[in-house]
Amino acid sequence: MEFVEKEFLPVILGADIGAYSLARSFHEEYSMRSLVVSMLERKFVSQSKIVENRVVPGLENADVLIDALVKIGREFEGKKKLIVMGCGDWYVRNLVENRAALEPYYIVPYCEEELLNRIVLKDHFYEIFEELGLDYPKTYVYECGKENDLKFDFDYPVIAKPASSALYHYAKFEGKKKVFRFNDEKSLREMLGRLEKSGYDYKFLIQDTIPGPDSCMRVLTCYCDHVEHKVRFASLGRTLLEDHTPGAIGNPVAIVNEVNPDIVAAAAKFLEHIKYSGFANFDVKYDSRDGRYKFFEINTRLGRSNFYVTGSGFNTVKWIVNDYVYGKNEPYTVADNVNLFTVVPKGVIMKYVDDPELKKQAAELWKAGKVTMPLFYKPDNSPGHVLDAEASYVNQYRKFAKYF
Repeated sequence: MEFVEKEFLPVILGADIGAYSLARSFHEEYSMRSLVVSMLERKFVSQSKIVENRVVPGLENADVLIDALVKIGREFEGKKKLIVMGCGDWYVRNLVENRAALEPYYIVPYCEEELLNRIVLKDHFYEIFEELGLDYPKTYVYECGKENDLKFDFDYPVIAKPASSALYHYAKFEGKKKVFRFNDEKSLREMLGRLEKSGYDYKFLIQDTIPGPDSCMRVLTCYCDHVEHKVRFASLGRTLLEDHTPGAIGNPVAIVNEVNPDIVAAAAKFLEHIKYSGFANFDVKYDSRDGRYKFFEINTRLGRSNFYVTGSGFNTVKWIVNDYVYGKNEPYTVADNVNLFTVVPKGVIMKYVDDPELKKQAAELWKAGKVTMPLFYKPDNSPGHVLDAEASYVNQYRKFAKYF
């Protein structure tokens, strides 16, 4: 495999499907290898032809992370413009908080720290949505370390999740999940009691459960340039199926692209109001009770399933490179190609997707070859990568049988 040398080099933090998807996007667009820095080795990354993987012990420590990045920066100083990208909220927060130490070596394509602190705290995010008249689920804010009456104007079952994903990263307690669902106050209070002893000291959100299966969810990816803070790109996908394992619940595993101007307009109103820059990823759910789409949160980065965008013909990394490296403002673009993105086998989709019409659409897209599986990339055919990708793929049968 031949590679093209560019004046820039991606430095990607993480070793999951999201990290590999970014490396594949850079290779598809620029025929280049990416440098992936991770705390653990995952063979579909470490044995990939399109990746140089450096495993750094202790990378989960912020000091180790920044020290490793500075050393890499010095290694390439005067040779490459480094673009650092984090595949996780914790990585992004540390990149933003340490921008001054990193920017002598790196392009850091994320919003400023003050703005990050406003919007990644989900209670503040909803305050801005309220101000702009945009839709979000009814929410009760539980404050750790204080008396909370747990009285709210919606009924059980409820959804419970941390207001700060970054702070929750450090919390350790029995039964910890990314998102909880409770059918009664007793079980909710039991979890909150364990949470109070975990070291997590911010707010926890108790929300009205919007009814409906995974297929009521939408995932929206937008890009705002870092000079004028205008939305330059938007790509919407309908989730067919989500991950149901406790540590990854809610992550889309199968998506079909669609177009909905109203959802995009709401997100653009929010992003341009706060003068955002970089990629933003939103979770949205259709509420059949009032016919509205409710925004759950913003991720200030590309999501784990970011290849649903590139796979449909709109390569995500092109917007970053054109904006930050070449100083080009892309014309406003809405992704409008229909494609099936999946990290699970066809059999899982056919068994677990509830809607017959969506199953039929998925089958037709598969038959027409309009399907993208990010780990399976024809040029990247090294045995170690392929075997680990196949194992991850087939393992989805076991995971869904156990957790769905």
